[in-house]
Amino acid sequence: MRVSEGALRLLILILTLAGCATDSVEMAPVRSDQPWTPATTAAGEIVAGQKSVATSSDKREFILPANNEMAQLPAPDAYDSAHVYTLAELIDIAESNNQLTRTAWNNAREVALAAGIAKSAYLPKLTAVAVGGWQAFPRAGTVGPLTDPTASSTSNGTISSVTLNWLLFDFGQRAAVVEAAEQLSTISNIGFTAAHQQLIFDVSVAFYNYSAARARASMASQALKNAQMVEAAADERMRKGIGTAIEVTQAHQVTAQTNLGLVQANGAEQNGYLTLISTLGISPLTKLRIADVSNRKLSAGLAQSAQKVISVALARRPDILAAYSAQKAALANVRAAEADFMPKVFMSGTGSYTNGNLFLTQVPAVGTQGSIGNFSTGGLGGTVFGGMSMPLYDGGARSAMLMQAQVKAENAGLALARTRNEAIRQIVLSNNALRTSLATWDAAGALIAASSTGFNAALDAYRNGVGAITEVNVAQSQLLQAKIASIEAHSAALSAAAGLALATGALGAAPE
Repeated sequence: MRVSEGALRLLILILTLAGCATDSVEMAPVRSDQPWTPATTAAGEIVAGQKSVATSSDKREFILPANNEMAQLPAPDAYDSAHVYTLAELIDIAESNNQLTRTAWNNAREVALAAGIAKSAYLPKLTAVAVGGWQAFPRAGTVGPLTDPTASSTSNGTISSVTLNWLLFDFGQRAAVVEAAEQLSTISNIGFTAAHQQLIFDVSVAFYNYSAARARASMASQALKNAQMVEAAADERMRKGIGTAIEVTQAHQVTAQTNLGLVQANGAEQNGYLTLISTLGISPLTKLRIADVSNRKLSAGLAQSAQKVISVALARRPDILAAYSAQKAALANVRAAEADFMPKVFMSGTGSYTNGNLFLTQVPAVGTQGSIGNFSTGGLGGTVFGGMSMPLYDGGARSAMLMQAQVKAENAGLALARTRNEAIRQIVLSNNALRTSLATWDAAGALIAASSTGFNAALDAYRNGVGAITEVNVAQSQLLQAKIASIEAHSAALSAAAGLALATGALGAAPE
C-alpha cells in the first residue's frame, strides 16, 4: 500500500511531538557527580527551560552563577539616628514592617474571600452563550447501502442565549457550608491577632536580650578595670621588692583573660543588636539608638497566682479560640454532608435568539453550563423549568463523606481539649519561670553586695602586703559571676513576664 506524502508528514510530526515531554529531562543536571551548569544571561540570571551545559573541566565546583541583580544591598531604613527608641516604639516599627504580620493579614483576607464565595451559592447563576455553526444531514430516503454521499442538506446560523440557574432549597446545605467558611475566616483572623502577639513577644525578648548583652559588655569593661587595678598593685609590690614574679604573671594572665571576655561580650552585644533589628523586619544595616532597661527595677507583683490567670487565659488565648472555631466549622461540615442526602429544589430558565436554521436542543459550552431549550425556530424563544432532584444511589460516596466529616468533628473536639490542657501547662510554666527569675535576681543582688565588699577588702589587703593575690583573683571572679547572674536573671524575668502575658493571651501591646 502506498503511503501518501501528506500522511508521511503527519506521521513524522506525531513522532516528533511524542518526544517533547521526555526531552525536558535535559534541563536537569547531566550527571549526578558533576556540577549543574545552567545557561545564563549577560547579567548572570539563570535562564529557565534551557538544557544544562555539560561541564568542560575536570574541576568540580558546586557553585551557582552570580545574579548581578540580586547583588544589590538593601538600603538602610531612614530613622532618626539621634532618637533613643523605646520598646513600644520598636514594636510599632515591627508591626509596620515585619513580613509575618503582613502575611497573616493576607491569609485572613484570602479566607474571608472564600467565605464570600460560599455565600454566592445563594444567588442565581446567569450565563450568556453565543455560538455559530454549520450542520449537514442526509436527505430523506437516501440512507442505505447505496447512499449517495452528496445527497445531503446543510444548514447554518447563530444562536445567542442567556441561561439562569437557581438553587432554591437544599435543606440547609449551603447554610452549613457558609457557616464553616465563616468559622475558618474567624480562625484566620484569630491567627492574625496571634501573629501580632507573637511579634510583640519576639521583639520584647530580643530587646531584653540586647539590653542584657549591653549590660554584660559594660560589666566586662568594669571587670577589666578591676583586673588592671590588681595588675597595677602586683607591679607596685614587685617594684617595692615585696612581690614575686609569679604574682605579676598571674595578674597579667587575669587581665588578658578579662580582656578576652570583654571582646566576646562586645561581639555578643553586636549580635544581640542584629537580632533585634532583624526581628523588626527592617534592613539589618539600619542604625538605631536603643533605650537601656538594664537598671529597671523589678517587682514581685509581676508574678501572679496561676489559678487566677488560667480561667481568664482560657477565654482569650488565640489557640483555644481557634480550636473552638475549628470545632464549630467541623460540626457545620457534618450538617452539610447530612443535607447532601436530601432533595434539592431548583429553577432554570433560558432566553434565546436564533438566526438561521440550526437545529439544537442544547447550546454547547466550554467551562459553562449549556443552555437547554428548543432553538430550532428562528427569532426569539424562551423556556422556564422548575423541578426537584433527589439523589438515589452513588456507590456510598455520600455516606463515606458524612463519616469523614463526623470523624473530623470528633478530632476537632479532641484537639480543643488538648489545646486547653497545653495552655494550662504553658501558663503554669511561664508563671514558675517568672517567679524563679525574680527570686534569682533578688539573690544575685545580695551576692553582688557581698562580693563587692570581699573584692575591695582583698585588694586593699594585697596592696598593704597582708594578703595573697590568689585571694584577690578569687574575689574578683566571684564578683564577676555575681554580676553575670544578676544580669541574666534581670533579662530572664522581663522575658518571662512577656512570656506569661503571651501565654495568657494578654500581650496586645508593649509590656509595661
